[in-house]
Amino acid sequence: MSALSRGLISRLRLLSVGVRAPPTNVSTFQFRRYSDVSSTDEYDTNVVQPRIIEAKPGIMTPNSKRTGAIAVKCGMTALWDKWGARVPITVLWMDDNIVSQVKTFEKEGISSLQLGCGHKKEKHLTKPEVGHFRAQGVPMKRKLREFPVTEDALLPVGTSIGVRHFVPGQYVDVTGITRGKGFQGGMKRWGMKGMPASHGASLSHRSIGSTGQRDAPGKVFKGKKMPGRMGGKQQTVKNVWVYKIDPARNLMWVKGQVPGAEGNFVFIKDAVYKKSDSSLLPFPTYFAPEDEDTTELVPLVADLGEADPFMAAD
Repeated sequence: MSALSRGLISRLRLLSVGVRAPPTNVSTFQFRRYSDVSSTDEYDTNVVQPRIIEAKPGIMTPNSKRTGAIAVKCGMTALWDKWGARVPITVLWMDDNIVSQVKTFEKEGISSLQLGCGHKKEKHLTKPEVGHFRAQGVPMKRKLREFPVTEDALLPVGTSIGVRHFVPGQYVDVTGITRGKGFQGGMKRWGMKGMPASHGASLSHRSIGSTGQRDAPGKVFKGKKMPGRMGGKQQTVKNVWVYKIDPARNLMWVKGQVPGAEGNFVFIKDAVYKKSDSSLLPFPTYFAPEDEDTTELVPLVADLGEADPFMAAD
């Protein structure tokens, strides 16, 4: 039998048999990837339905982890407490924080909330950013940040996070980008002593001195503190005390300094080391009543107690 006749017979046999059913030794993932979705619905028996997340108060457990918030650093000021002590204070503004995306274990493999802060025009955003906001159905935001949370602290898209998410008197961790100071020497960057300022130090008063040894090992070890770029890095200040909050203006006063220049974004979350009482924190966040008048809200100040918390103990 010639090659032409053998090929013709094989083609006729395929036409007579028709379309074969999918083999049983191939996974459903391969069918869904290389074929039409409608044709594989009968083989996909493990379809995960999306979970409905409700915005309602819950009970915080010791293992629960709430979301953080994004704020704008407004600057530093000073307040006087009831004992007459001057307290350095940093003012933070939480500019319209809302949940812009929810990530769950079923879909993304993690449990986290993406928050957006501020407002930005569409013409000032890239096309992927505009598409992301439109897909989630939220307004255009200026800054985005993702905060990992536990399963019981998930919130639906569009939930507003106000300044009452935090309680006066609790401790928080504040993360920001420090002020960039450019290329600096060893004395300013690392606090080195410098060379002698009298005899024998000609034009080398601010030098860092020797950086290595002689023949052994004959090199400068990695990590040696030397002149270089200073600042402009992410820094986290831990255990910052919340002194006061203003719900009407979404302002928060914290004791001490936070990283970054005025106008920079900072990220606030519950302190890791100095944890607050879980019964005092709103969980998963504060839900304002529908009939609440925001114009009549008064600032809330932390209870200072009988002893001055800003004075060092004897």
